Amino acid sequence: MRRSEVLAEESIVCLQKALNHLQEIWELIGIPKDQGLQRTEVAKKDIKDLLDMMIAEEESLMERLIKSISTCQKELKILCSELHVELFQEEGEMTIFQLEKDLCTQVELIQKQKKERKQELMLLQEQEQELCEILCMPHYDTDSTSVPSLEELNQFRQHVATLRKTKASKCEEFVNIKRQIILCMEELDHTPDTSFEKDVVCEAEDAFYLSLENIATLQKLLRQLEMKVIEAIQVELARYWDQCFYSQEQRQVFASYYAEDYTENLLQLHDAEIVWLRNYYEVHKELFEGVQKLEESWRLFLEFERKASDPSRFTNQGGNLLKEEKQRAKLQKMLPKLEEELKAWIEMWEQVQSKTFVVTGQKFMEYVTEQWEMH
Repeated sequence: MRRSEVLAEESIVCLQKALNHLQEIWELIGIPKDQGLQRTEVAKKDIKDLLDMMIAEEESLMERLIKSISTCQKELKILCSELHVELFQEEGEMTIFQLEKDLCTQVELIQKQKKERKQELMLLQEQEQELCEILCMPHYDTDSTSVPSLEELNQFRQHVATLRKTKASKCEEFVNIKRQIILCMEELDHTPDTSFEKDVVCEAEDAFYLSLENIATLQKLLRQLEMKVIEAIQVELARYWDQCFYSQEQRQVFASYYAEDYTENLLQLHDAEIVWLRNYYEVHKELFEGVQKLEESWRLFLEFERKASDPSRFTNQGGNLLKEEKQRAKLQKMLPKLEEELKAWIEMWEQVQSKTFVVTGQKFMEYVTEQWEMH
C-alpha cells in the first residue's frame, strides 16, 4: 500500500475516533440525541469547509505553478533566441513543482548570462571607442540593442585586443621618434615653433593622435631634423679635418660624408665619426696646435718674403719697412727651431702610436721640406 493511502486511512480513523469521542462527551453531559446529531452535523461542516479551503489553496498553488511554467517557457524561448543558445528541454517525466523550479532556475541563469554579455559588450565598446579615437580608425560595426552571441563577443574581444597591440606598437614608435626628435632639436638648439612640433614635444604622449598621417608626418619631421643634424656634423667634421690636417684621401675614407640618402643609420655613422674625431683631436691637441702655429708662421714668413721682393715697398712711409724686416728675420730664425721641436715631438708621438704622423697626407718632414723647396 502506498504511503498516501496509509495516510488517508489513518485520517479517516482519526476523524472517526474524534467523532466517537465527541459523542461520548455529549452523552456524559446529557445532551439529547437530536442535539448531538446537530452538533455532529456542525463538526462535519467545519471539517468539510477546512478541507475545501485546503483544496482551494493547493489548486491555486497548482494554477500559479502552471502559469509560472508558461511564463518561464515563453521568456526562455525569447532569451535563448537572443543569446543564440539551445532551448531548455525537460529531462524525462517531471512534477509540476520540479518543472517550475527548473525553468525558473534556467531563466535566472540565462538572464544573468544576458546581463554579463551586455555589460561586457558595453565595456568593449567603450574601450574600442577610446582606442579608435587615439588611432583615428573607424569603429567596429556592432548592434548595441541586441545581445551578442559568444562568437560575436569573442570576435569583438579579438578586435579590441588587436587595437591595443596596434596602439602599443604605435605608442612605442611615437615615443622612439619623439625621443630622437628632441635629441635632434637639442643638438640643433632648435625650439619647437610649429603647432605640430609643439604637440609632439610639449604635449603629453597620450594626447597625441596616432593616426597613419600623424606618424608619417612625424617621420618626415625626424628625417628633416636628422638631415640638418648631419649637415651640422659635416660642417664640424670639415673643421676638425682641417685642424687635424687631413688630406683629401683621408677625408674620403669616411664615405658616408658624401652620401645623399639621409637616414637614421647615416646619422649614427656621422655621430660615431665626430665623437671619434673630437676625441682624436683633444688627445693630440697640443701637437696639432704646434703644426698650426708652424703653418701660420710659415704663411706670415712667405708674406714678408713676397713684400721683400716687391720694389714698391721702398715707397712705404712711417717706418713699417724696418718693422717688417725685423719680423721677417725673426721668423726666419724661429721656423727651423720650431720645425726641430715639432720633429722631436712627432717622432716621440709616432713611437707611442706606432704609426706615421701626416700633414695633409704627407710625413711631417716631407711636408716641411716641400714647403722650403717651394719657397
